[in-house]
Amino acid sequence: MKKIKTALLSYGMSGKVFHAPFLDLHEGFELIGSWERSKKLIQDDYPYTKSYNSIEELLQDDLDLVIVNTPVGTHFEYAKQAILANKNVLVEKAFTTTVAEAEELKNLAKEKNLKLTVFQNRRWDSDFKTVKQILDQDILGEIVEAEIHFDRYNPNLSPKQHKETANSGAGILKDLGPHIIDQALTLFGFPEALTADIRITRDQSLVDDNFDILLYYPRFRVRLKAGFFVREMLPSYILHGKKGSFLKDRGDVQEDELKLGKKPNRDNWGIEPDYKEGLLHTEVNSVVIREKVPTLHGNYFEFFDKLYEAIAENKTEPVTAEDGENVMRVIEASIKSNEEKILIEF
Repeated sequence: MKKIKTALLSYGMSGKVFHAPFLDLHEGFELIGSWERSKKLIQDDYPYTKSYNSIEELLQDDLDLVIVNTPVGTHFEYAKQAILANKNVLVEKAFTTTVAEAEELKNLAKEKNLKLTVFQNRRWDSDFKTVKQILDQDILGEIVEAEIHFDRYNPNLSPKQHKETANSGAGILKDLGPHIIDQALTLFGFPEALTADIRITRDQSLVDDNFDILLYYPRFRVRLKAGFFVREMLPSYILHGKKGSFLKDRGDVQEDELKLGKKPNRDNWGIEPDYKEGLLHTEVNSVVIREKVPTLHGNYFEFFDKLYEAIAENKTEPVTAEDGENVMRVIEASIKSNEEKILIEF
């Protein structure tokens, strides 16, 4: 099996939690190292790796894949450098800060015949996979409306300065927003129009920390919400169709278990507790049912499986650059809608 030689552009939480464990254990990848600016930590966890002192040093190495997992405002610059150095690229969300940047990266990767993908790992969360299965089974009837929430209770500012200073990559819309925007586009396709309300609700905050986006489709609408002052959680997924409803809490355990240092596997990984099961209330063959639905297993290995196939076997990326560009189109239109208090039609 061909090994995809891979390096990270940082080894903070993202590199340590979401990427390195899978790259280390996946039989198709070889974790070569990471660019580390101040703290040199990767070799403590993976002694066989390199710690690069600069992106130039990293890009000169024999690598097949570079993972751009740095602050959002740097994604475009670093991804472009990697593509120009003839490396396949995986970019963290948000893909870029503008649609124009996303389009330029997409076209440049295509021109150089390289793979460019976006790390929308939440497509492989247990809760989302279960919601998608319910929709695929068409047991709710024609969808009338849906909501996806990514709510938290956290009134405190982040200690990470790049998240709390006013810059092109900061704010909840470009932090949590890409997760649920991508999920909505995956489930329902691209909308005809949208309206958005984006706010600052925390004391001393300089960046947006609350949004409410309405996506309009020909026969239904989808609401996307996120905020930091939700102490009592609503279901994170609310689907209403002409036959019934499905409600599902956000319950994926992967991030929490990875933060605890647990190693992912392919057998018993990503299993939600039973009490997080979704509630299905619908009609099947003229019989009304109201029952809990077993949750599918979540597993980010599935993303890396598809990424391996894309690079080694020239298959389509698990999340395409066009997918990433479409998320940025929604984000950019939401900002415009909020600023001008208007409906944006696509």
